[in-house]
Amino acid sequence: MHAYRTHTCAQLRASDVGETVRLSGWIHRKRDHGGVLFIDLRDHYGLTQLVARAGSDALKLLDSLRVESVVTIDGEVVGREGGAVNPKLATGDIEVIVHSVEVQSNAAELPMPVAGEAEYPEDIRLKYRYLDLRRERLHANIMLRSNVIASIRRRMVEQGFTEFQTPILTASSPEGARDYLVPSRVHPGKFYALPQAPQMFKQLIMVAGFDRYFQIAPCFRDEDARADRSPGEFYQLDFEMSFVTQDDVFNAIEPVLAGVFEEFADGKAVTPAGEFVRIPYKEALLKYGSDKPDLRNPLLISDVGEHFRGSGFGLFAGLVEKGAAVRAVPAPNTADKSRKFFDEMNEWARGEGFAGLGYATRKGGEWGGPIAKNHGTEGMDKLAEAMGLGPDDGIFFAAGKEAEAAKLAGAARTRVAEQLDLIEKDAFRFCWIVDFPMYEYDEEAKKVDFSHNPFSMPQGGLEALESKDPLDILAWQYDIVCNGVELSSGAIRNHRPDIMYKAFEIAGYTAEEVDTNFPGMIGAFKFGAPPHGGSAPGIDRIVMLLAGEPNIREVVLFPMNQKAEDLMMNAPAPVTPKQLKELGIKIVGEGAPAKPQA
Repeated sequence: MHAYRTHTCAQLRASDVGETVRLSGWIHRKRDHGGVLFIDLRDHYGLTQLVARAGSDALKLLDSLRVESVVTIDGEVVGREGGAVNPKLATGDIEVIVHSVEVQSNAAELPMPVAGEAEYPEDIRLKYRYLDLRRERLHANIMLRSNVIASIRRRMVEQGFTEFQTPILTASSPEGARDYLVPSRVHPGKFYALPQAPQMFKQLIMVAGFDRYFQIAPCFRDEDARADRSPGEFYQLDFEMSFVTQDDVFNAIEPVLAGVFEEFADGKAVTPAGEFVRIPYKEALLKYGSDKPDLRNPLLISDVGEHFRGSGFGLFAGLVEKGAAVRAVPAPNTADKSRKFFDEMNEWARGEGFAGLGYATRKGGEWGGPIAKNHGTEGMDKLAEAMGLGPDDGIFFAAGKEAEAAKLAGAARTRVAEQLDLIEKDAFRFCWIVDFPMYEYDEEAKKVDFSHNPFSMPQGGLEALESKDPLDILAWQYDIVCNGVELSSGAIRNHRPDIMYKAFEIAGYTAEEVDTNFPGMIGAFKFGAPPHGGSAPGIDRIVMLLAGEPNIREVVLFPMNQKAEDLMMNAPAPVTPKQLKELGIKIVGEGAPAKPQA
């Protein structure tokens, strides 16, 4: 017999009744029923119920152990009778009568429970993450993550991609987020950087003559935490393709994403490959108030500013004359809603930091509210007709500078749909956001700058850069969005040095600065580079959506807290003077190095 087990804690069935078995695992729960001790024994695979009979040595020993102690038991498989059968448990038809017990590890008093899914303070959960990971939900999330990654790898290979690994120690880039820097011992005063993404390397792989690359890539960015973004590090499905158009990229990755979601969606609807909606950036901001639209929400925003130009509602008319925007969000079938519903939406908007949210009510075609009173029945009827509204549909209004009005309208669209229970349930709805602007005007710096990715190919190429207003130039850039969560950004890359120099010149960079900041890439492009493009969907966010988790830390094995601290390993931590001396580093002021321990 094996030293530790003949079966896992999820294997035994009614067909095993009568067998002598050996099991190993953690004591999950203990229940004393009148001198008979019932134990749920847990391992990676599942649970088996053990029974220690009254008066046995096994009962005495098991009763003395705390939960989460690790034991090996020998016993006999017996069938459960009648109401004792547990249909929710894979091993629910049987139990094991314990004959002997060997203690492998005795658990100390637990700082947090493992059995059950009760909420517990995050700092305790992260400090004792190895205990947290024993809990059923989190354990399942991490296994889901592993299975999703395996599925992605298989599907990428089926699409003709080859996996390569790019460097972790690289050069710092002046673009993007803050780098994590690594001092060089061999070259004092110089630093490596951990890659924010394998962006330049994957493009150089294309220049090197490989055709379809991918990897499950670790990325490192010194950014603040959010619910959908881990501080410090994250993983992405990084891929790049040569000799491709935007359509080719979409056609390659849609079957991968749709296939993975269909495999793990547990019966939920998934947008099929080939049917991902394509929404231009400007249209997304207008109709959804966001470049990350949730298509499960059926509400669409309308630009209604022209309806108020010169109208009887002076506030909106004045704003429109000054160039402001007025956006309208429908509130379907709200005739039975009291004024309190509309007033609470206005208070909600103020609580979010906006000036307020105007509204008009409608019941049986009759308008109500101050906006409708001032604008008049005829004007409101025309506005409602243009929006395609029914006789019992109300309207919320967001007014102000275009960006501010879009932001409020987008947030109100989500809020109204939530309040009216309009969001489609049990579905994953994908879309592409396309046609991003190449440039934007930086009000603070008073200059034109890149709006998205500086290495993207401008639509129209060199001719567009030389002849068009920079703020009118679109780029071959795109985002993948699912249920309002951005999974990735991508682009058809700028592979020509002449176009790259011109693109950076418009943003205020000299050719010398481009050569200095991006020597590897611009140098390589001068020796023949193919047209290429790609993207990088976030693994953490994919798993978060599939697991139905609101926070990305619930699908990461060993996450940091919101302050980018690893409470379990006490990182970041001071280092010794000897280590600093080897690196030629001196810490000034706070954060002095720790003294060496005896």
